[in-house]
Amino acid sequence: MSLTDKIQLSKNIATISGVFCILVSILLLLNYYQFSRIEPLESKTIEALVEKLQENPNSDELKEEIRDYDLLARKAYFNTQWQVKTGAYILLVGAVVFAIALRFYYSLKAKIEKPVQQSGDEITSRILSQKWILVTGSTIMVLAFAISFATVDHLKVYSLSEDSTQQEGVPDDGIEVVDVGPQAQSEAAPSQQETRVGENGAQDEGFSSSEDIVQEETMQVKDNQEETGEVQAPAHLPASVTAQGALTATLVEANYNSFRGPWGRGVSKISNTPVEWDGASGTNMLWKATIPKLGYNSPVIWEDKIFLSGGDGEAREVYCYDKNSGKLLWAKKADNIPGSPATMPRVSEDTGLAAPTLTTDGKRVFAIFATGDIICFNMEGNRLWDRNLGVPDNHYGHSSSLITWNGKIFIQYDTNKGGKVMALNSASGETVWETQRNAHISWASPVLAEINGKMQVVLTADPIVAGYDAETGQELWAVECMMGEVGPSVAVGEGFVFAANEYARLAAINPADGSIVWEDDYYLPEVASPVCANGLLIVATSYGMLVCYDAKTGEMLWEHDVGTGFYASPVVAGNKIYALDTDGVMHILELSREVKVVAEPELGEDGFASPAFSEGKIFIRGAGTLYCFGK
Repeated sequence: MSLTDKIQLSKNIATISGVFCILVSILLLLNYYQFSRIEPLESKTIEALVEKLQENPNSDELKEEIRDYDLLARKAYFNTQWQVKTGAYILLVGAVVFAIALRFYYSLKAKIEKPVQQSGDEITSRILSQKWILVTGSTIMVLAFAISFATVDHLKVYSLSEDSTQQEGVPDDGIEVVDVGPQAQSEAAPSQQETRVGENGAQDEGFSSSEDIVQEETMQVKDNQEETGEVQAPAHLPASVTAQGALTATLVEANYNSFRGPWGRGVSKISNTPVEWDGASGTNMLWKATIPKLGYNSPVIWEDKIFLSGGDGEAREVYCYDKNSGKLLWAKKADNIPGSPATMPRVSEDTGLAAPTLTTDGKRVFAIFATGDIICFNMEGNRLWDRNLGVPDNHYGHSSSLITWNGKIFIQYDTNKGGKVMALNSASGETVWETQRNAHISWASPVLAEINGKMQVVLTADPIVAGYDAETGQELWAVECMMGEVGPSVAVGEGFVFAANEYARLAAINPADGSIVWEDDYYLPEVASPVCANGLLIVATSYGMLVCYDAKTGEMLWEHDVGTGFYASPVVAGNKIYALDTDGVMHILELSREVKVVAEPELGEDGFASPAFSEGKIFIRGAGTLYCFGK
């Protein structure tokens, strides 16, 4: 190509890219102007339908129509955000191409132009034209960034009504973010912590869950521990599910040692669980205990001890209660930790500083807070180690729960600065491995599942659902299928991993080949995680719907409208589903292919945390009280 042709090509590229940038800039301005005026989430149609529903509250047709319009409004909102964000990046690329082409044009042209004596006016005119080019290009780039900043990740609070369709997801930017201080309210809004969970799928192809393992009697294992000083796994227990040291699959199944129980999957083998109680009158209430500080984490149980945490601007604390009496055995502060911030990070009221649920391996108990502080105590409350992982860059507050296995503590640490998952040595707190993730901020929690012979840490975030080798941290598979601010954790069952999030989809993923086997976008959770058991997948939505799917096919089997949204994730105990709504009503249904309501007992106060089970009893954390119900 001759020099003249190169000059002409660079001129053409500069001209086309310049016109392209101007057109994209105009479209972005129009899109932003329309977006700022119309407010996609403020639908007059929905408001009118809600008014009709107030006149006719039993109309299923109106409820269905409201949900349809609600889904469309939400999708329109996020589609508009995506358009502006994508347009900004396109505009930036166009501006870069324009600048490079223009530079090449003048550089090549200078090689063939003969220097001529120019008048002062000509020189001034040329300088001014060059300045205008720079000013125009700079304005385009600044405009792109300004529009992107003004529209991306700034959600508005959206609700149909305060009572029936509260915005149950991870708090939007429209919710006031406050500094947590000593005056933190004990009855704050629902917990972001319930955005994390993993569920159990029993007896699955490609999976080894607790029900695939021949179990030893718990007391036999405890006797071995007393005689030898450490727990020896039964000889017939598969090596792939045998933990080093104190923790075995048998003990995990016999206790409730992490968020939503064994393996973090939401399924407990505890039977004879209670179905009738009343917190206000004391019916079937064995005891209740006041929790000193605010927190949204759920109870975890090891033998006769229950662990919780709480926190405010004055202190972050770990609590140990006697399971049989409710007596507070010890309360320890998470203080004097190197690297801990002197000033508390800003968090929303419905997340707070103590949202993540603790975990225990029977010898130690581990807690993490929104400050990035993680701390370890022995069962008697003596501090063993602590460290700060770096204050999470999280605009609502950190809420991902901990889970332990094989001498490691697994932590999902997806923040605004990037995603990562790490494993710490449970005895020392030292980092065993750390893996960077191609993921945005998430409020979900790790779930453990044995997939294709390897124990994996399964995580969900925007945009990926992925599995990591629990021993090495290696990413084994990943599927892009999520979007938005992901709260619910995955469910596991029938050989699939189930991921769901409002504004995205419900996807059944085959981790063996990374394929999506089936998907649905009608009933989607914002906070509560799905749970899978006995071939059924249960989803609880923010607008008060409990929905059951055939886990293998995706066929919707039934739906049950309770009228009040869910923050707490549904759990399965025995053959029953337990789903606690935000008013503190526990909706208990049979785990079956038809709707069969067993009972709807009331807590007597708001409820945002998932329950725990042990020895035929249920333990529920309310807004400020820990309850034990049973016979």
